[in-house]
Amino acid sequence: MTFTIPASPAMEQYFQTIQAEIKCCYTKAAEARALNLDPEPTVPIPLAENMAERVVGLISVLAPQVATSGITVRIMELEKEFGRLDWRVGFVIAEEVAQQKWCSFRNSLEALEMGIRVGFAYLTLGIVSAPLEGFIGLKLKKRKDGKEYFAVRYAGPIRGAGGTAASISVILADYVRIKFGYAPYDPEEAEINRSVAEVADYHERVTNLQYFPSEEELRFLLSHLPVEVDGDPTEKIEVSNYKDLPRIETNLISGGVPLVLAEGLCQKAAKIWKRLGKWGQQFSLEWGWLAEFLKVKEQVHASQAQAKGNESMTRSVQPNNTFLMDLVAGRPILTYPLRPGGFRLRYGRTRTSGFSATALHPATLLVLDKYIAIGTQLKVERPGKAAAVTVCETIDGPIVKLQDGSVVALKTESSARQYLPQIEEIIYLGDILFNYGDFSENGQRLVPAGYCPEWWAAELQQALEKKEERDVGEKLALERLQELSTNYFTGYPTFEEAVALSQTLNLPLHPEYTLFWKLVTAPDLVLLLSWLQQGEVKSDEEGLQKIIIPYYSSVEHYVKSKSVLESLGVEHHLVNKELVVLEQREAKILGFCFGFTDQDSLKALAVSDGQGVDGLQLIQQHCPVPLRDKAGTFIGARMGRPEKAKMRHLTGSPQMMFPVGGEGDRLRSVQAAVEAGKVNSTFPLFYCSACQRSMIYPSCEECHARCEKRYYCRICGDILQEQCRHGPGQSYKTFDLDIGYYFKKAKDRLGDKVHPELVKGVRGTSNKNHVVEHLAKGLLRAKHAIYVNKDGTTRYDCTELPITHFKPKEIKTSLEKLKQLGYGYDIHKQELVDDDQVLELKPQDLILPSFDSIDESAPQVLKRVAGFVDDLLVRFYRQEPFYQIKNEEGLVGQLVIGLAPHISAGLIGRIIGFSDTQGLLAHPLYHAGMRRDADGDEAAIMLLMDALLNFSRQFLPNTRGSTMDSPLVLTSILNPSEVDDQVHGLDVAWRYPVELYEAALEMKFPWEVRYQQKKVEQLGDRLGTPQQYEGLGYTHPVDNFNKAVTCSAYKTKPSMEEKLLGQMEIARKIRAVDLDDVAKLVIQKHFLKDIKGNLKKFSMQQFRCVKCNEKYRRPPLVGKCLACGNKLLFTITEGSVVKYLGPSLLLAQKYEFSPYLKQVLQVLKVNVDSVFGKEKEKQVGLSGFIGPR
Repeated sequence: MTFTIPASPAMEQYFQTIQAEIKCCYTKAAEARALNLDPEPTVPIPLAENMAERVVGLISVLAPQVATSGITVRIMELEKEFGRLDWRVGFVIAEEVAQQKWCSFRNSLEALEMGIRVGFAYLTLGIVSAPLEGFIGLKLKKRKDGKEYFAVRYAGPIRGAGGTAASISVILADYVRIKFGYAPYDPEEAEINRSVAEVADYHERVTNLQYFPSEEELRFLLSHLPVEVDGDPTEKIEVSNYKDLPRIETNLISGGVPLVLAEGLCQKAAKIWKRLGKWGQQFSLEWGWLAEFLKVKEQVHASQAQAKGNESMTRSVQPNNTFLMDLVAGRPILTYPLRPGGFRLRYGRTRTSGFSATALHPATLLVLDKYIAIGTQLKVERPGKAAAVTVCETIDGPIVKLQDGSVVALKTESSARQYLPQIEEIIYLGDILFNYGDFSENGQRLVPAGYCPEWWAAELQQALEKKEERDVGEKLALERLQELSTNYFTGYPTFEEAVALSQTLNLPLHPEYTLFWKLVTAPDLVLLLSWLQQGEVKSDEEGLQKIIIPYYSSVEHYVKSKSVLESLGVEHHLVNKELVVLEQREAKILGFCFGFTDQDSLKALAVSDGQGVDGLQLIQQHCPVPLRDKAGTFIGARMGRPEKAKMRHLTGSPQMMFPVGGEGDRLRSVQAAVEAGKVNSTFPLFYCSACQRSMIYPSCEECHARCEKRYYCRICGDILQEQCRHGPGQSYKTFDLDIGYYFKKAKDRLGDKVHPELVKGVRGTSNKNHVVEHLAKGLLRAKHAIYVNKDGTTRYDCTELPITHFKPKEIKTSLEKLKQLGYGYDIHKQELVDDDQVLELKPQDLILPSFDSIDESAPQVLKRVAGFVDDLLVRFYRQEPFYQIKNEEGLVGQLVIGLAPHISAGLIGRIIGFSDTQGLLAHPLYHAGMRRDADGDEAAIMLLMDALLNFSRQFLPNTRGSTMDSPLVLTSILNPSEVDDQVHGLDVAWRYPVELYEAALEMKFPWEVRYQQKKVEQLGDRLGTPQQYEGLGYTHPVDNFNKAVTCSAYKTKPSMEEKLLGQMEIARKIRAVDLDDVAKLVIQKHFLKDIKGNLKKFSMQQFRCVKCNEKYRRPPLVGKCLACGNKLLFTITEGSVVKYLGPSLLLAQKYEFSPYLKQVLQVLKVNVDSVFGKEKEKQVGLSGFIGPR
């Protein structure tokens, strides 16, 4: 391939190496596939070198004829005309495909549909399955005047396209409508009302929409849409009103409709109009009403803001409670919105954060009882909705109060482990690191940050440029000044140096010596000072050394004063519960800020009552140098889903896509079916003419020749042709298969006399033609203890985490091996000689999780998969082995496919090492190539050769959404211009300018930040240059990203009672959390819904056979299974209904919250008792676990 993407010579060599390896794999797999032992005789995953090829490869699933058309070349021509990723490219290609210019279709309606699908696929980068599964078709309906209009039909998978792309698909359909002369939609009032009701019902009764538009917005939008947004029913719930409308086919809720209307058109209207307003009229699009819609939307939001005092009007940070809405029991709330003592916002990016991932101090993970680990998802108040957790020791850790009353700032992981058993309360949780790009990409205003060392260093650098060096040099050596302005994370100034710099340069006092003054009131400071004046000051010629203050817990004045000291973040010791001791550092800070130097000056100090000012304003009246607010903004957060790293198992953990029917018993065992002598299921029909024998594989088990396809007619029986005089024949039929024959032949082919004790198949096939996988593959998977996915591959799922740089010591790969992989130099262009050097990650290289205390690690699983592939090649395909891996390091350098759940295009990656985390550590560009960010979701990886040998589209279920999470096409080279554009907002600067922090104080938008006539550099600024792949910067160093907690305690606690106990204990300890409110939310958001839902399901449940797993809506009169005669069980037991009732009642008894909610629980208990009867003995619940508050 001629490399056309701008890249450095070294990067070009890297991509050429990957492509050479891909070619080798495809050649090897093609030779094996040619033996006709699989559903397809060729490798069924087309390789795409660019987005145009991905688009064609994706759509070829529904229309194979597009694969050989000229659409790929035409898309590239249009990209040269309009620009890459320009919406107009999708519009024009959609029109031309609909005109059947490039290939033919069965009829004009199919041509229109395929045109829209191709254009939609281009707009979604040819990655997601939404053009196949989300857009489900086009209907031509009649207007009142008899003319035909477009009804564009959507289903739930449209969510995978994202709101913007879903919106554009509607405009795309309208463009095709205009070009083919169809009339616009003429909505009736009842139809508008129906859609308004449907959006509200979906939001309130199904799931929360990301954006819930007002009725005014929806009515205006629906009355102006030129095409109807329609869909198939996705829920079993009917709309609440406006049913039985003539032009709407169902009364059930269609999930695709609310998603397109609310999260698409309403939410993204401004973004759409920004582009459409420029060239829409040139394309005959009459969407000018969008400008008026935006005014309506603005008016609605303005009125809501006025009622609530929104930040857009008052320009102050307002709390956002959205992240608390879907609270799950056992997953703790960590900070309430804007609550002091929670996570303090800090701007920056580490090697492993950004692109929605955040960073916390390792000590913070420990003091939260290890509930939060690396990779755990946080639901956050801002800047986005969620974030994956990574670690950074160069931000501030927590401040805690110990059981003896002392207050300690935990600055290292080791100090956190030392004090962990003694922690009584968490006063401050520490910093949470979010980068500039996350605010930019979420369209969020910057909010004030707390004063921090990098801000101080930026101000120092700015001040040095303005001040003459001679003036400053009198106080400090110039070399020391340079060190302080560059090494601001590792080298803090001494207190004396900080004071000298502040006095000389009018610089705010260094944050290391700044307290949380703004979080206390002026009267609080007056109270604190009066308490200090009762103490003893120890000083010498070097200044203040210690302050000793009397303290008795029975004296209210002392207790309140000590609370002020805690709120300020002042470390202190409580000795014998009667003396509070402030050491030298704290004594100097308070003495300098209040203005006393010894006992006498402290006694003589007088402070005004501080009416009308806060603590910071009051102390500034006494402090001789400027002070900045150290608190800034606190970010609300709760635990989302825990981190994950494990091999994927389908229901029943099958090892092959081969049906064992009811004969396989409850375990779906092949051996059980062999003992039964048959399998009654649906199988494909093949016939060997040479042996004159029917087969279920495309090749004969006797002579290994290629079999002929046969068909089945219910009247004629087996037929030779697909078409019968009674209609089309089926390529399959249901019959009793001699499983013993196929089992023996599989063993013979592999040369095995013995087989694994348990080989598991599927209950039955769900694909369109009931194609089965060769039984021998299942035997080999069972031997290697691996499991199969729906498409024939073996997957390893893990949480997505970003990384742009790494150290060899973090990934368990030798320096020699890294040099072989192209990592010869570090970021400073120094030759690689030490495992502590920082190396920049290449865009398609992956670091896989090797954490294996709960589930098996990636290297363990992939090593077995590699062994399976080699066995398959040697014993099944009669080829040479490929991997021959002897240890886990042998996986380094091997190629894998990365795939996210909602996409249909795999992305080639290369393994370079293994971390101690449970995360898939990959370049942000790689995550974006899978159309994902690092907000805590997961992706899958599979060995490339496993996919090439075992994947088949024919295995995919014949249901909507089946093509999602399948590698229908494979991207070989990652092009930054053809990935999700969210990653283009990733900032790549090595440090932030002062102007960013100042803009945050004014709550400006990120794009309003300007310094030296430029903006903060982002990845998007480098597109089309070699620097788009390398030379990325980060602001905060990390010593080792494997530090601290690598597995959440939520995963290790076996019962919900223990998880809930941990959740309540954390709520008790964190000062920024309301314990009573947590108890209320756990009951309201989780327990109540679960109890009510299971109680309802109990009365509607099915009954299951203990042996064959057959299910019955009503139990047969004979009282046993009609299929095998064994006994029946409930599918929903009493225990599953009442499991949360006891904990709920105990929480209601222990904590104070809404009397109404407590009464609801009592009524629910009466309902449960009426169904199951009262317990004779009192149920043991959380009272035995939860200690006193």
